[in-house]
Order: sequence, then structure tokens, then C-alpha cells
Amino acid sequence: MVRSPIAGVLWPASGTRTSVVRRAAILAVAGVVLLAISAKVNLPLPYVPMTLQTLVVLMIGAAYGWRLGTATIVLYLVAGGCGLPVFAGPTGGLKPLFGPTAGFLFGFVVAAFLTGWLAERGWDRSVGWLFVAMGIGHVIILSMGWGWLALGVGLGPAKALIVGVTPFLAGALLKNAIGALLIPLAHGAAARRNN
Repeated sequence: MVRSPIAGVLWPASGTRTSVVRRAAILAVAGVVLLAISAKVNLPLPYVPMTLQTLVVLMIGAAYGWRLGTATIVLYLVAGGCGLPVFAGPTGGLKPLFGPTAGFLFGFVVAAFLTGWLAERGWDRSVGWLFVAMGIGHVIILSMGWGWLALGVGLGPAKALIVGVTPFLAGALLKNAIGALLIPLAHGAAARRNN
């Protein structure tokens, strides 16, 4: 059974087609802004900086659902590719989309899609299930980042694991815990408000 994600609960898509499109555009732009801000909160590491982006990507997926969540992440990549300084380390342009961070950035799209799809099936109502969903999202992001570093950048599997996965594992668990608490809390608050 498909359920409305928290964005749909707090701001239902209703009315004319124009108002539905306007709502989606506002939410997508807000998501891109949040992603850009989360990219600037970073710890520089040799190949890939540690940022808050994965938390925001997975929360966008869970909060917006798979369609709008995926579209928001794609809009973020397009904005960055067009030169807006939305990526980590104040950068924009095509270099991040083809450099060491490319696998992670494209992993954002797949992770938001899957997290949003699971959220629409009720996984966002439970801290435990959302933690699992966001964990799967992190596995996707880290796997795609690792694969690109190993093959696309040419670091090899072992070095790519050391620089592209291992430093991010503890942070991924912490981000999962934060996201898995916030979205169900928002659902609880919305349910209390509507009663």
C-alpha cells in the first residue's frame, strides 16, 4: 500500500495542476538549497570530503517520496553541473560529476529513489524500518562511490575502500540514527495536529 510521505502529509498536493507543480517546484528548490548547505558543512579528506549530504539526500527521499525525491536530487546535480557552487568545497561545474566524487553524487539519485520508494510503503513511520531504509541508501551511495574510485578513478578496490568507504561508516550510522528519528517524529507530530 502506497502512503503519502511526510511532505505530502504536511503539505498535500491538491488543487489545480498549476498549484501542484508550484508545490513540487518549491519543495525541489528547497531540497537543492538544503543539499548545497549540507555540502558546505564538510571535513576535507584526500579524495572525497565528508559532508552532511548523505543525511539530507536520504531525508529528502524519505520526506518527498521517490518521484519528487529523485527529481530533487537530479535538479541538484544539474544545478551543480551548470556551474552553481552547490557541491562540496565551493564548487560547481562538470568536474565533480566526472572526478573522484562522481560515484557518490550519482549514488545520491539511486539512494533517494529507493529510500523514497520504501517511505511510500510505510517504512518512514517506524524508526527501525527507516533506519534500515536509510542504511540501504548509504550502502548504495558508498558502493557506487567505491566502484567509481576503484574503476573510474583507477585507485583499485583496496585503496578505494580505504579512502572512499571506511572513513564514512561511523558517520553513516550517526546520520541514519538522526534521519530515522526525525521523520517518524514529524509523522507523529502531524498525526497529533490532525486529531
